[in-house]
Amino acid sequence: MVTMGQCYYNETIGFFYNNSGKELSSHWRPKDIVVVALGLTVSVLVLLTNLLVIAAIASNRRFHQPIYYLLGNLAAADLFAGVAYLFLMFHTGPRTARLSLEGWFLRQGLLDTSLTASVATLLAIAVERHRSVMAVQLHSRLPRGRVIMLIVGVWMAALGLGLLPAHSWHCLCALDRCSRMAPLLSRSYLAVWALSSLLVFLLMVAVYTRIFFYVRRRVQRMAEHVSCHPRYRETTLSLVKTVVIILGAFVVCWTPGQVVLLLDGLGCQSCNVLAVEKYFLLLAEANSLVNAAVYSCRDAEMRRTFRRLLCCACLRRSPHESAHDASSARGHASTRIVLPENGHPLMDSTL
Repeated sequence: MVTMGQCYYNETIGFFYNNSGKELSSHWRPKDIVVVALGLTVSVLVLLTNLLVIAAIASNRRFHQPIYYLLGNLAAADLFAGVAYLFLMFHTGPRTARLSLEGWFLRQGLLDTSLTASVATLLAIAVERHRSVMAVQLHSRLPRGRVIMLIVGVWMAALGLGLLPAHSWHCLCALDRCSRMAPLLSRSYLAVWALSSLLVFLLMVAVYTRIFFYVRRRVQRMAEHVSCHPRYRETTLSLVKTVVIILGAFVVCWTPGQVVLLLDGLGCQSCNVLAVEKYFLLLAEANSLVNAAVYSCRDAEMRRTFRRLLCCACLRRSPHESAHDASSARGHASTRIVLPENGHPLMDSTL
């Protein structure tokens, strides 16, 4: 019989799963095999793509600029997410029952920390882009110390949120507060995590919307003096496309998981969150793969660096290619807005 106020630090994982009503399988079921197969595939792809991004930033001196530090940090967070999910795949299904409480909290903490770092870095990139656009600065003029402080802040927040459940924000002493999806965690933790991600999304929408309208106003102002050059219309369309991709990828990958987390956190007993939780977590993990494409592969110089890294047989580039790369580096980044005003670049904004 469960006694209110009593702590259960010496109980097994099965005890808490039974308390929450979450099934703990004793053998490999078809759906367990499907989830693990998909999870391992996604994890390996996440690891490979983000390692490639980090290698590209490290090997190309044109990327040794503050804004690319944030892109590198995003790749590092997503790489960490791939490792955390890989760890989960090797400690799930029937293996969950063999975990100690410390092992379970380690598994959960790795996921929470890595995913929090990834989401927080997305917000940091949006904030830094907004600052650069409004200040009409080039990437090279971004304060390096400010970017490093942003990165440190991201990891402090991620580690704090990831370590809290194991030390205090659990339900080992309050079984009536245990969630169904994560039977050792308090429902309030899941609700706060979901609401935090929702807040990040709303802030990203606000930041990118402000950037878009600011750039559009400047484009229209320039167009009045340059007879509506087609280049300005292309600039606006390219900016819209980038903003839609960034926010759309976040919504598609994160919204389903945040909805079920919030429903479980609010104690919705009629909601069948357990039927979809593993697939929605996989979709959230896939965002670590999408980030590499959205924030790196849209950069022309980054794509060329990828090709050089993947094509080791190419020993030396031709003079023509080198000159082309140097020219492209000055005029390209994922969606780079360069609007001339009085002979000077108005802005250089890699979204």
